Amino acid sequence: MKRMKKFIFGVSVFFLVTSGCTDNSRNVGDYPIQPVPFTSVTMTDLFWAPRIRKNHEVTIPIAIEQSTRTGRIRNFEIAGGLAEGDFASQYPFDDSDVFKIIEGASYSLQTIPDSRMEEYIDSLIVKISMAQEEDGYLYTYRTIMGDGSHDWIGDSRWKKTHILSHELYNLGHMMEAAVAHYQATGKKAFLDVAVRAADLVDRDFGWGKIENYPGHQEIEMGLVKLYRVTGEKRYLDLAKFFLDVRGPGGEEYNQAHLKVTDQSEAVGHAVRACYMYSGMADIAALYNDTSYMAALDRIWKDVVHRKIYVTGGIGATGGNEGFGPPYELPNMTAYCETCASIANVFWNYRMFLHHGEAKYLDVMERTLYNALLSGVSLSGDLFFYPNPLESEGQHKRSPWFGCACCPSNISRFIPSLPGYLYATAPGSLYVNLYAASTATVDVDGKEIKVVQETGFPWEGKVALILEPETSHRFALRLRIPGWAREEAIPGDLYRFATPLQENVQLRLNGEEMPADIHNGYLVVEREWKSGDRLELILPMEVRIIRADDRVEADRNRIAVQRGPLVYCAEWPDQPDGKVLDLMFLPGSEFKVFHEPDLLGGINILKGEAVSCEMAEGDSKGKKTIQQVTLIPYHLWNNRGPGEMRVWFPVAGEE
Repeated sequence: MKRMKKFIFGVSVFFLVTSGCTDNSRNVGDYPIQPVPFTSVTMTDLFWAPRIRKNHEVTIPIAIEQSTRTGRIRNFEIAGGLAEGDFASQYPFDDSDVFKIIEGASYSLQTIPDSRMEEYIDSLIVKISMAQEEDGYLYTYRTIMGDGSHDWIGDSRWKKTHILSHELYNLGHMMEAAVAHYQATGKKAFLDVAVRAADLVDRDFGWGKIENYPGHQEIEMGLVKLYRVTGEKRYLDLAKFFLDVRGPGGEEYNQAHLKVTDQSEAVGHAVRACYMYSGMADIAALYNDTSYMAALDRIWKDVVHRKIYVTGGIGATGGNEGFGPPYELPNMTAYCETCASIANVFWNYRMFLHHGEAKYLDVMERTLYNALLSGVSLSGDLFFYPNPLESEGQHKRSPWFGCACCPSNISRFIPSLPGYLYATAPGSLYVNLYAASTATVDVDGKEIKVVQETGFPWEGKVALILEPETSHRFALRLRIPGWAREEAIPGDLYRFATPLQENVQLRLNGEEMPADIHNGYLVVEREWKSGDRLELILPMEVRIIRADDRVEADRNRIAVQRGPLVYCAEWPDQPDGKVLDLMFLPGSEFKVFHEPDLLGGINILKGEAVSCEMAEGDSKGKKTIQQVTLIPYHLWNNRGPGEMRVWFPVAGEE
């Protein structure tokens, strides 16, 4: 019998066959650092745990309901002969939303058992399997409407896959969902559908066959996950083929303008880009390909040093839903698609697994707590597609979208979050995110129970209680976020205006220890015994952020951050509902107040400002100071549309 070692990777479930593999799956590498499965971590905090439950009880059911209402599920029924009619929804790629919902439900069932949801998902998989054609092809639009029925799909299979057909994109999401469902339930019905589809793609594509690439990257990650669960290296080779065959001479929009290993800048559609970068990171790890990593290192530096928002959002322009020129980061029109934030988290986590440096997790954390989380309301049933940093009131959360990639993506990401807290390497346990939780971790074959006690992100004190099954020596690596060590973000795109007044503190079993930081980690190596208690105190000061002067939209402006949370001013908290005329005074200070009844219980900031009109009268002594309330950016627009701003002008600066 095959012995399987189970891994979970971000939103994606990994199974690595450790023996009994076919010969062609040997001599494959992997990430030097491995994530701890999300199934091994139980979150008990008051920040993420309620959101995970809300996602299960509200977001996933709403996604199912909306997919039924909009015809997405009916498409599978029609293609499978269970119903009659034309393609029932708006876009040929709508199959992918159903696949993402199944993936999210599968993750959620691991944490919150729900027989009714499981039975429904099983019935949905039956419809999907019936919609699959005999040779493994699965694309309900073509099956229902036929060849040449839409400008995007062409007059034969795969003909426009490099443009807009999304045939391979759909299959990539299906593969991810099938692996997640198999891991969650042990049932193979959906996995069998994925294998049949992958075998077809492998027969049709490759060197000497169809030498083409997907117009929307995604299948690269799906094939890697399918390889991990089956041990079939053909799938891994196919994932690499889809990357190697890409470019040159194609469009920047989908990153086909150059060979992937020759690229140095992030261009084009941001979701496509970061899905591709994530796939490249997988291939770099599994093939030990340094050329892939060299390209990723160059592209990462371009994004983080020149093209990312202070909220961690990426994609400045709506025309291409993607990257603009360096330092061009407008606030009112910022696109910052929710899907792009999720893809950015995927990519940065993989970069950490390669390099073991905290800077990648600093970017991931900034995106996670701000731009990504902004994409879903506290109620779990309203969503943002773009996530701008300023509004006159024209932005409003929506219960669904015609192109519904963002709500379905949120539904699959949120329940996977526990898998980002911890990672391991030989002799090391990495603590990457802070949240009250209980985890069971394998370090060098020894089981370690880890309990986190913390009020993060509202409080900076974290207690870690370790309970190894037997005394065990290893290095515990505690990530010290950039905001706790004078680095707003790697590079110089954003900087803190003033230095910290407090230092990171560490105590072991009540005794203070030196807090020496290396690559963003505070390392404590010792023989750990059951009951050992580490207390980490991160300075949670309110920080003023300045942008590089080359970012014209933020010149002579400040943003405000506390812990991982970027703050904004929003209309309901100001006496006159006005935000866009506010101007902070030089040297503005902010006080922290806890508001248990506001937006689910949050910490707000209060500071002093003047209106722009009043600021103009300063020289005449007519300055009138008013108090301004700031809330975490990710919570804006939960009380309806109105004025909002993240970057504020400073009185006296031009």
